Amino acid sequence: MNEIEVFNETNEKLSEIDELDNLFKFLIDYFNLDNIVCSVIIVDNKKIHEINKEYRNIDRETDVISFALEDDEVINDSPIRVLGDIYISLDKAKSQAIEYNHSLKRELCFLMTHGFLHLLGYDHMKKEDEDIMFPLQEKILQEYGVTR
Repeated sequence: MNEIEVFNETNEKLSEIDELDNLFKFLIDYFNLDNIVCSVIIVDNKKIHEINKEYRNIDRETDVISFALEDDEVINDSPIRVLGDIYISLDKAKSQAIEYNHSLKRELCFLMTHGFLHLLGYDHMKKEDEDIMFPLQEKILQEYGVTR
């Protein structure tokens, strides 16, 4: 059983958001995972700014924030892995799609992939970690069929 819940906390109804379910299934297969649960929450710039300030002490909006819930311990020997939550700013996704001259679908898929990799433990704080994570996310999107 693999489950993703996508919550759109904005007032916008966009078909591009529906793509995130399909991408989740692709990511699960790509990493050969099973019994994975995670949530994607689509918010506006105001909300992600509040989250960024409260949890990261950074007083500005950002495009994506991941909250990993899983650690090295298995709780109650549960076969279910609750990875965590990915918050995506729809406002930032739209502006970045324009800035990078690609579709909103591509930007949302990029942000979800980036956030999902964080939930799996990937990071980009150090150059050597960045050199692993960034090419991997591009490879995933290429194989998924969402290119620039």
